[in-house]
Amino acid sequence: MKLLRFGPKGQEKPGILDADGQVRDLSGKADDLAGTGVSLEALDAIRGLDLDGLPVVENPGRIGACLASVPNFFCIGLNYAKHAAETGAQPPKEPIIFSKASSALSGPNDPVIIPRNSVKGDWEVELGVVIGRETLYVSEADALSHVAGYCVINDVSEREFQAERGGQWIKGKSAPTFGPTGPWLVTADEVPDPQALDLSLSLNGETVQNSNTDDMIFGVAEIISYMSNFMKLQPGDIIATGTPSGVGLGMKPPRFLKPGDVMELTVEGLGTQRQETVAAD
Repeated sequence: MKLLRFGPKGQEKPGILDADGQVRDLSGKADDLAGTGVSLEALDAIRGLDLDGLPVVENPGRIGACLASVPNFFCIGLNYAKHAAETGAQPPKEPIIFSKASSALSGPNDPVIIPRNSVKGDWEVELGVVIGRETLYVSEADALSHVAGYCVINDVSEREFQAERGGQWIKGKSAPTFGPTGPWLVTADEVPDPQALDLSLSLNGETVQNSNTDDMIFGVAEIISYMSNFMKLQPGDIIATGTPSGVGLGMKPPRFLKPGDVMELTVEGLGTQRQETVAAD
């Protein structure tokens, strides 16, 4: 299934794409797509609906983030071999885990706001993983059975805030609109192998990231299993699994976002995003 949320910001409704690519309204038939609303049980209930009986949304308009909110917005750092190399970092021996503020969550085509005093805004196309049930001490072999689905994420970053202002990376990852997510939550049954997905990002029409999830240092199953040794993952938690090479920080000379830039990004089978950058008020 491809689930989505449509409508003005703050007034989104849950929907589902039918076999013809039409949006069907799930309002009143399913909870909003967040927390237990994306649990494996909730997804099974949606599967049992008669899609032909749901109203067609002729003009869905704006597409919101595919999750209304997230209990936790986790990220994995330096998780593509070529990306680690371009930043001059040694490949990590264990997954690097950090967080984005949940308030960074944004629609896939909403403007990205460059924060005040930002000079090093950057882009990061990533595969997002949404957890579908409580997950603690899960084996790597069983980890993927805990996944509700997958989505596209742009882990927008401010490198000066992240690396030059002290403290944790979260400061450079969490500004409003720094977490475009969606357009769809694609259920796990439609992604048989999360380690075989092409992903790419273009800046102003120029492809700058073009890779495959097979370049991950730590695969999705390993990440989930590893994290579950330290915390209980919950339904609706999202994990951004790292970005491939081609970020602005790794260019020579480095290249950073400015107002008016356009980012277009895609992950195979999961849809496409498009954001224009604007300056903060």
